[in-house]
Amino acid sequence: MATPSPAKSMGDPGITPLSPTHVLKDSEENEPTRHPYVVVVAIDFGTTSSGYAYAFTKEPECIHTMRRWEGGDPGVSNQKTPTTILLSPDRKFHSFGYAARDFYHDLDPTESKQWLYLEKFKMKLHTTANLSIDTDLHAANGKKVKALDIFAYALAFFKEQALKELSDQAWADFDNADVRWVITVPAIWKMPAKQFMREAAYKAGLVSRDNPDQLIIALEPEAASIYCRKLRLHQMVDLGNKTALNGYSPTENIGVGMTQAKEHVRRNRQSRTFLVENVIGELWSELTEGDRYVVVDCGGGTVDLTVHQIRMPEGHLKELYKASGGPYGSIGIDYEFEKLLCKIFGQDFIDQFKIKRPAAWVDLMIAFESRKRAAAPDRSNPLNINLPFSFIDYYKKFRGHSVEHALRKSNVDFVKWSSQGMLRMNPDAMNALFKPTIDHIIQHLTELFERPEVTDIRFLFLVGGFAESPLLQQAVQKMLQGHSRIIIPHDVGLTILKGAVLFGLDPSIIKVRRSPLTYGVGVLNRFVEGKHPPEKMLVKEGTRWCTDVFDTFISTDQSVALGETVKRSYTPAKPSQQVIVIHVYCSEKESVSFITDPGVRKCGTLKLDVSGTESPAARREIQTLMQFGIHVYCSEKESVSFITDPGVRKCGTLKLDVSGTESPAARREIQTLMQFGDTEIRAMAVDVATSRSVKASIDFLSQ
Repeated sequence: MATPSPAKSMGDPGITPLSPTHVLKDSEENEPTRHPYVVVVAIDFGTTSSGYAYAFTKEPECIHTMRRWEGGDPGVSNQKTPTTILLSPDRKFHSFGYAARDFYHDLDPTESKQWLYLEKFKMKLHTTANLSIDTDLHAANGKKVKALDIFAYALAFFKEQALKELSDQAWADFDNADVRWVITVPAIWKMPAKQFMREAAYKAGLVSRDNPDQLIIALEPEAASIYCRKLRLHQMVDLGNKTALNGYSPTENIGVGMTQAKEHVRRNRQSRTFLVENVIGELWSELTEGDRYVVVDCGGGTVDLTVHQIRMPEGHLKELYKASGGPYGSIGIDYEFEKLLCKIFGQDFIDQFKIKRPAAWVDLMIAFESRKRAAAPDRSNPLNINLPFSFIDYYKKFRGHSVEHALRKSNVDFVKWSSQGMLRMNPDAMNALFKPTIDHIIQHLTELFERPEVTDIRFLFLVGGFAESPLLQQAVQKMLQGHSRIIIPHDVGLTILKGAVLFGLDPSIIKVRRSPLTYGVGVLNRFVEGKHPPEKMLVKEGTRWCTDVFDTFISTDQSVALGETVKRSYTPAKPSQQVIVIHVYCSEKESVSFITDPGVRKCGTLKLDVSGTESPAARREIQTLMQFGIHVYCSEKESVSFITDPGVRKCGTLKLDVSGTESPAARREIQTLMQFGDTEIRAMAVDVATSRSVKASIDFLSQ
């Protein structure tokens, strides 16, 4: 069954193409005037943990990380704070991070049910198919809250923290207008999710809609790539080193290298300032024009993969293949642990426990998190996970028998009960929880390396918090089999944050990107028998049109230069139109014919008000006719070139009164411009006759 025509159902008069159809403008024409920002503040808004860092524009080599956070977990670095937020029973913002989690933990169980506690909520933006500003989140107690409010609260918290720290340094109130803000997002996020973060930033007061350029959306693996350019040999672990390192074999390097890196980070933690040298690092100096490398950003929620190529002499970066990845972050291991608990204690009990004892559930997952980080390929001793007393107590009330009894009856041999109130997991059991997530990552990496664009890769940079996992490191090393060197930066959890600051200081560092989707607009074309499907024919005022034609602006995986603008000219299909509505569509397919093709969806809208205007071109044509009239000449000769030729004479005058009329020949031209190559798409529609324009990013949230 054919998809119904949007144009017919909406009664939309539509637009039809004019010539010229495709013009590329030089990127330099569209560069905005640079604001002299005093400081760049980057916010790494992660699924499991978040933080900020900053650098003053006059000291770009000094990157300062946020103040030490209060709180923390055993065995877990607190250079960032958990992405957790707490609202009071009347839905007012209370606290964020460790403060939110600790306060919620200390609440009486009956009281905690009234408070709204949220964690790991960032993934909602990736998993929601029809994301909008009205999308809801569910707090731990099951109550709904607007996602936009939660994200805005979080960003407002970071704004307040950062400005307070900057004000303390400056000994005076720091003006937000002097801050260039950067927010990191996964590269695989679709445009609605990226716009959602921008909308949250507007609501949080980071920037205003009048000055959108004050905020940059940075792609996480790109930020990591930019920082990796600066790495010195003592700032990284090289897993691709085939020779023994400090007396250990390459396999042993996996654990030893990261242990040494963590010790290095621990010793230097008191200093929150990182010096980034203006010159490139030693590793980067090995790269030459055209060399390729892959960045694998393994975070809490997603895994992002990008392929970059070096462009000399400036060392700019070119994206070779569109960003790919999926929801393969470390929280997948948490879900596997939850499934294991359901297998042992029953799905019905776990569901009830999460609702009735939400704070205790949070405690249990915190205990699991610290043991999860201790998992390693060569580990032989069991891992003990503390069960909260309320878990043990509530289970006995719910089932009528003990937790120990449940373990004996569950037939899960690799998890035992400890009399100290702990679950004892043997190492193989813990490793099994990692397997589904790591298998997804390795499968995706394998498919990526099979693509023709991804050959002769010199380095693979493993970044993000999940990159610290020895199990993941071993799996990647086994998959590559020495074909590429695996580099892991020290302080790997802050790589994206520091790279985002560098990106904010110089957003033009990524010169060429790949379009993740095919973008175009829906237009009307003159109907051609035999070429267009009969069901697409639409007759308007005696003219036959083909509806729903997809006019492509840019194709998926097409190489796009920074600031590249595609310009198209259109005319309203109906001359009397007062408002021109241009619908923007997208598809993952490279070749699209109609906006009704499978997989094509409307992703944005531009509106141009042309009411109350008159075309100057039409006026000029009318004035010329009224002034001169039409003179008629005649001659007896067959061939005549000029009215001054011999034998030519004026034989009459035709007078034409056209006052109060418009020329039907003067068709209004509407230019549509889309700017690609940046982390966000910008669009503009211009009524050429009046120069009236609509300039804005496409609205991807109004479906």
